[in-house]
Amino acid sequence: MNMSLSNGGDLSPKTLLALLERLRRAHIPMHSLHILQHGEPKLEAYYAPCRKGQLHRMFSISKSLTALAILKLHEAGRISLDASVCEYFPEYTDAGTHPWILQTTLRDMLMMRSCHASTTYKFDRNQDWVESFFTVAPTHKPGTVFHYDTSASHTLCALVEKLTGRPMLDYLKDVMLREIGWSEESYMLTDPFGHSMGGSGLMTTAEDLVQLGKLLMQDGCWEGKQLIRRDLLTDALAWHSATAVTGPITGECQGYGYFFWRGEQDARICYGMGGQLILCYPAQELLVVTTADTQGLSGANQLIYDAIHQILLPGADYPGAAANPPGADTPDAPANTPEADREALRQTVARLCIAPVAAVCSQGCSSRVRDVSPSGASEMTSPVNYLDDRTDGPRIQGKVYRIQDSGLFHDLSLELSEREGRLRYTLKGIRCELPFGLDRVIPGQFPVYDMFCASSGMWLDEHTFYIRTHLLDTSVGGVYIQLYFGERDVTVFMRKQEETLFTEYTGHLYGILADN
Repeated sequence: MNMSLSNGGDLSPKTLLALLERLRRAHIPMHSLHILQHGEPKLEAYYAPCRKGQLHRMFSISKSLTALAILKLHEAGRISLDASVCEYFPEYTDAGTHPWILQTTLRDMLMMRSCHASTTYKFDRNQDWVESFFTVAPTHKPGTVFHYDTSASHTLCALVEKLTGRPMLDYLKDVMLREIGWSEESYMLTDPFGHSMGGSGLMTTAEDLVQLGKLLMQDGCWEGKQLIRRDLLTDALAWHSATAVTGPITGECQGYGYFFWRGEQDARICYGMGGQLILCYPAQELLVVTTADTQGLSGANQLIYDAIHQILLPGADYPGAAANPPGADTPDAPANTPEADREALRQTVARLCIAPVAAVCSQGCSSRVRDVSPSGASEMTSPVNYLDDRTDGPRIQGKVYRIQDSGLFHDLSLELSEREGRLRYTLKGIRCELPFGLDRVIPGQFPVYDMFCASSGMWLDEHTFYIRTHLLDTSVGGVYIQLYFGERDVTVFMRKQEETLFTEYTGHLYGILADN
């Protein structure tokens, strides 16, 4: 397990332990966590099987990079923020172009005050995604109200690529990111027409986000070199748009800059769907970077914000954080020596992992899982035998069920051992195998898509088995499979938490036990 802890500084090990405990109790599938204060690392942690240096989908943090690229072109005098976007894309406009589209400026788009209330390319993904910004009917006058429109950032990214003649991330590496040690293997996913997905396609490491956060905290200066004009960056991070009407949680109601969010406690935020966060707190000289998967967990991003605000910020405000920091969930305990506290934190971080479903679901035949340690690893009162006679395990072990009336799935079987299992099935004529852990998640490659993932399973009751897969690749999300075994049949319910793919894992299947 990769991790590091800092010596000294204001944040105590007890404060950091309290934060890890709060996140654990909230059942948030964290992937990594970095904390820096005064520019020095205080905590670097990865939740297995996630690891240091692993490329991770960062979603809308892509928008913040697009803003930096646009600002660099503005700094070089190649564009004007107050010019109409149509000036740069005459090929997409004509006499019939709506006046509100013609009036939309680059600045309007950066502020999320374009003339569109939603992402235009989602209306027809077979149309050129950039062209859609100019042809989909607008909903309102630009420059007036905030609406989160990913096609605005996608179009501005395309503008960067049009003017520079290369992928936007390559341009940024040359003018800025390489200076801060950004990884060369990072890249951006592209749309079907070859444009970088400047609103959601960034594939990079958590360590890269840390470097970007440090650059933001240092007003664009790196080792004495001003990589972007200070006034431009200050303006980008300033409050420009009200988000109180559309923000689903308090932390997203504090305003918006130029593809940067404003947050509670005067935070400046790079935000990516699912908990990809760069959180800058200038007053405390505190930087927090997270990667995670909060999709489908109502209010989970706010739980991350609250944990930081209630535990980290009080500890960061005062030298030598309190022995029991405000907001901690742990009871008072005798004071340990600083070295003992550091060792406890070191051991906790070394054991961090994505929790198995048996550690999150307390009901059913896996209720013998007593608790989850602060590391996220399950603590068992005794090994759980998933072939116990009180479940359907022995009866259905390896039995093949023929799926009825499905044009996609043909058959499936479930095999279990003491600590692992495998779901085998045929999908579109392809033999598939999904391995999963029982008292832990285990890594693998998701069938057909060949994406890195981590899966675990458990009996919810004597007839019902549940498998959850965490997608940890160009897709970040989840696939959930529930199997109910009858006397000679199986009913399957599947759902997916992923933006565009894995649609076959949605809905119900019915299978009959095959005669041997």
